[in-house]
Amino acid sequence: MKPKRMCAAALAGLILVPVLALPALAAEGPQTLEEKALQAIVLAARYGGADSVRYALWEDGAITLQGGYGVYSRTENRALTEDILYGIGSVSKTYTAAAVLLLAEEGKLALEAPVTDYLPDFTMADERYRDITVRMLLDHSSGLMGDSTRSAFLFDDLDTAAADGLLERLSTQRLKAGPGAYSVYCNDGYTLAGLVVEAVSGMDYMDYVQEAILEPAGLTDTYAPGGDFDPNRLARTYASAEDSRALPQDTVGIVATGGLYATAADLASFGGLLCGTALLSQDSLDQMTTDWAAQGMWPDDSADDSLAYGLGWDNVHLYPFRQSGITALVKGGDTLRYHTSLVVLPEEEKAVAVLSSGGSSLYNQLAGERILMDALAEEGGVVDESLPALPAGEPAAIPEELKAHAGAYASLGLVAAVAFPDETTMTLTTAAALGGVEQRFTYLDSGIFLDETGTFYMTFVTEENGRTYLFQRGYAAVPGLTAAGTANYALEKLEANTGVSQAALDAWADRGETLYLIFNEKFTSQVYLSGPFAAGLYVPETPGYAAGLERIVDEDHAVQYLALPGTGSRNGADYTVFQAEGVEYLQAGDYLCVDAAAVPALWGGEGAYTTVQADGYARWFQVGDLAGATLSVTLPEQGGFWVYDANGVVTASSVAWGDLSAVLPEGGWVVFAGAPGARFHLSTQGA
Repeated sequence: MKPKRMCAAALAGLILVPVLALPALAAEGPQTLEEKALQAIVLAARYGGADSVRYALWEDGAITLQGGYGVYSRTENRALTEDILYGIGSVSKTYTAAAVLLLAEEGKLALEAPVTDYLPDFTMADERYRDITVRMLLDHSSGLMGDSTRSAFLFDDLDTAAADGLLERLSTQRLKAGPGAYSVYCNDGYTLAGLVVEAVSGMDYMDYVQEAILEPAGLTDTYAPGGDFDPNRLARTYASAEDSRALPQDTVGIVATGGLYATAADLASFGGLLCGTALLSQDSLDQMTTDWAAQGMWPDDSADDSLAYGLGWDNVHLYPFRQSGITALVKGGDTLRYHTSLVVLPEEEKAVAVLSSGGSSLYNQLAGERILMDALAEEGGVVDESLPALPAGEPAAIPEELKAHAGAYASLGLVAAVAFPDETTMTLTTAAALGGVEQRFTYLDSGIFLDETGTFYMTFVTEENGRTYLFQRGYAAVPGLTAAGTANYALEKLEANTGVSQAALDAWADRGETLYLIFNEKFTSQVYLSGPFAAGLYVPETPGYAAGLERIVDEDHAVQYLALPGTGSRNGADYTVFQAEGVEYLQAGDYLCVDAAAVPALWGGEGAYTTVQADGYARWFQVGDLAGATLSVTLPEQGGFWVYDANGVVTASSVAWGDLSAVLPEGGWVVFAGAPGARFHLSTQGA
């Protein structure tokens, strides 16, 4: 079986259905606030499969409660103490937004000024880039294509080239939307904002954050990679639930976007800074907590959705607090190893941070919400946790004009077909490559399509841009924690691509089973562990589109198409296929991939070696006839290797686990990557 993974394997897709499949866990009715908090994080850990979780509650100027659950390490006898650090991922963006607002207060920048005022070397292959303002970087409405995060997620590597080289990479990119048109999550916007902070302050990003935010507040346990802390304080991370070998330090080279580490107490205390004017003026706080996303293309009925972008916040009126008149702010963060949630109730002067090794930022968020609700209850406050009623109605015949919406729909990582098999039923069926799962909806005379569980519904919306979207709204109660709301554009219709030639369609269809291998990622990259494979460039259910998402232009080009606000069209990329010396290559955004069929078989005879050429590209080999043999590798100083089985699962790695030898699996691959000129000496035994 070939691995079915896309080039941007480090980035997650959209979950369509708000209902969460959870194991039944019995709560024993804890009585104290501390016992209730422990129960919440235990549930978060179990639901998400975390190795460890730590939380801290900040109230009225101080940490009032903190604790943990799980193990620091699967093999080391070390307590999960208060000083344990976690990567906070994209919660780093909230620090970046605060830094930008501080500089604005000092009169050193203006939020509505063009980014080019502060970064004169910023240019793109799209003249509209001149209209991108600093504020648009922070509310995700810049229109940037997505995430130029190649070689950003690394193992024990302090390389910041992913951030330092952003301007060069953007110089050849186009925009996928006009600046300000709509908000869609964009890591590049925050990496660019970090560069603005450096240019305006005249300081390294982390030095400015340290001087302007951390030191004045006494936050002594927040760091960037390479900071003055013992890396052994970081909670251990693992490749899978079955593997007891700890991975090297999780280092994210785009620090302003997602690279900070913190203890639970330090992160909760940072949230506390945003409960009043200790850090920022009230005007800046108001800017942070404005629902900027709603000012662009955004669903009208979105009040209870998980997303409502402020500046540095994922949501500025979080359900269910919103329905009790309580302002709640939330920011989630996920690296490939750590998961974090920061929830702040500014008017109540409360903040909670929940951080985990493994697990899920969503479950951490729901645990944090539960802790805050219980803390409010201690003071006599009550949060209305009831699930709002969905529109009522009786089954009715589907109007003919709605049946015209049948066809293929997509979002990041999801392709599905809408059909109307009878007068009252709509079906939504995922592509065969995604399992071919069918969901059924009944049309009601109230104008909605209600799912079979009765927990959410869908409607069709044609926006001002002329495109059709499937809007979903619903609620899911998570046992023992709280409820999550969804009210967003889940999928966008892929309109017929009538302008493309049959020759182009045939060319992309012929690539339907082609497997491509990434070869321009740094040898320390975590993408090698996640799966550096691209497959499925043709999805039969979406004729006229490559990989089910990119609109085919000609035989060798396909362009990013989706215009889904929120997260559904994040990480856009244009595709180009080209030939060189008889070998087919795929350029997918920043990633350069080679046809796996053209990769040579590994030779392990006497004196065997392979060398990374001047271009720095990794060297891929098929295992071929050496299956079952033991490969031994003498490593260069700047290089590493990874071994994969036929399913694309890593079986050995010098980078992840310090392996210097490996049994070669049947039908597998080996990749050697490193600095230009790095030479690997090889020997094999057996087979």
